[in-house]
Amino acid sequence: MAEKTYTVSDMSCGHCAAGTTEEVVEVAGVTAVDVDVPTGRVTVRGDAIEDDAVRAAITEAGYEVTAAVQSAAA
Repeated sequence: MAEKTYTVSDMSCGHCAAGTTEEVVEVAGVTAVDVDVPTGRVTVRGDAIEDDAVRAAITEAGYEVTAAVQSAAA
């Protein structure tokens, strides 16, 4: 399973986290989404995660990806 962490700007509350999670979990291959509002980090886990699709989902939720880090396969 792959894991990727995105840094996202302008999230400030639980509603932000819920909206982002709702969008990203719909991306093909994504099995889990963890949003940490204080740090602005969105961690995505799954198989064959498409970076462009995750970025588009975060944008659809109303936020901007400012950085992304690929973690080793879990």
